[in-house]
Amino acid sequence: MDTSPKPNRNDALPDVRDGLTREERIVLYVLQQTQKERGNHNVPTAMLWGRVCEYFYISPAPAELTAMLARLSGSAQRTSPSRRQEP
Repeated sequence: MDTSPKPNRNDALPDVRDGLTREERIVLYVLQQTQKERGNHNVPTAMLWGRVCEYFYISPAPAELTAMLARLSGSAQRTSPSRRQEP
């Protein structure tokens, strides 16, 4: 018997308060809890992925979680000086 929660169509909608989706909020929560357990050390992506999987399905390919972490950290919006396009 499958006991995993069924996805809700509202899960992908950003919250009006802060713009985070339910999945992004879970990733941040799990990241914070895991950092506390590890004595405020960095959390390997694979460990974070494994713990996030307990809450919702996320592809085992690292690209999905990595892209979400990049968006949450703001690094997805920044461009390095070497990659900037000249007008």
